[in-house]
Order: sequence, then structure tokens, then C-alpha cells
Amino acid sequence: MQSRVKNIQWLWLSLFVIVFDHASKYLVERHIQRFDSVPLMPHLNLSNMHNTGAAFSMFNSAPALVFIVLSASVSVWILWWLRRHPYDHRLEASAFALILGGALGNAIDRALRGFVVDFVDFYIGSWHFAAFNLADSAISIGAALLVLDMLIASRHAQKQAAAQNAANAPNSPPASPEIAEKGTTTQPQAEAVSEPKS
Repeated sequence: MQSRVKNIQWLWLSLFVIVFDHASKYLVERHIQRFDSVPLMPHLNLSNMHNTGAAFSMFNSAPALVFIVLSASVSVWILWWLRRHPYDHRLEASAFALILGGALGNAIDRALRGFVVDFVDFYIGSWHFAAFNLADSAISIGAALLVLDMLIASRHAQKQAAAQNAANAPNSPPASPEIAEKGTTTQPQAEAVSEPKS
């Protein structure tokens, strides 16, 4: 019998996100001046942008403390969920681990710098998508995995409901051999009786 993997072990994924997120931010701050861009490949630049808002530069006017408290609240809830669900739910657990790593990665940035370093600049022509970082990517991937998990669970529930309905359906009695025979028996035609001629 195989041993069950504890969901708390997915926290290594959170640590991986935090370490690589801050390593990448450190390299960007060290080698790229603020507002500068370095072409990486077509439609993709490395930039140095300081974001005081949420992921993808949303809510820039809100103070950093709001996002720190929000990130801490989300992190505590995820840790509570992992404790409440110690086994199974692997797709959910990995998704929450990614979200936890991304939330803490950006929260540490705000606590130390007062802003978040965004450096991935995706563009098409003159249109630029909001700059983001590895922590934002981890949060987005985690959210996408949660949606996928809900779709899989919904489809599984529909299959279970269909199987339950089929099992509860009344069984029709077997047809008798006489009814099962194809066609119907024909009655012999009565012989015509001719009337005597007068």
C-alpha cells in the first residue's frame, strides 16, 4: 500500500516561488535602471517598474499596508486549509501553494521596499500589457488551477449523478416469448358460404 502524500509538503512550491521571485527582482534592480527596458525576444522586454498597487498594477493609489494585511490574511487562510485537508486534493493544494508563494513574495517586497518590482513587459505593437513578476505569475497559475479543479469536480459530479440515476431506474420486465416473436399470428379466413340460387 502506497503512503499518502501530505498536502503540507506542497509548501516547498511556495518556497520555490518566493526564492526565485526575489532573486529575479534583485537581478533586475541591480542591472536595469528604473523605467529602462531590455529586449529579450519579439514581443517581450525585461523592464524595471515599481508597482505600488496590486498584481498587474491594479489599485496603485492604495497604501502598501493594505496589501500586506491582505496577503497575510490570504496566507493564514491557505495554511489553515492545508491543515484542515492534510491529504488528497492535490490539485487544490498545489494551486494554493502557488498562490501562497506569490502573495508572500509580493508582501515581502512591499514590507522591505514599499513597492513591488515588476519586470516582465509583454507587448504587441504599441500596446503593452501591465508589467508583472514571477509572484504575479504564480498567483495567476494557481487561480487557473483552481478553476480547472472546479471544472473537473463538476464533471465528476455529473457522471456520478448520471450513474446514480441509471442505478435507481426501475428495470422493465423481460418480454414473453410470444411477444418477442416478430410479426403477429393471422386468423384463418372464414370460407365464404354461397347462398343457394332461387
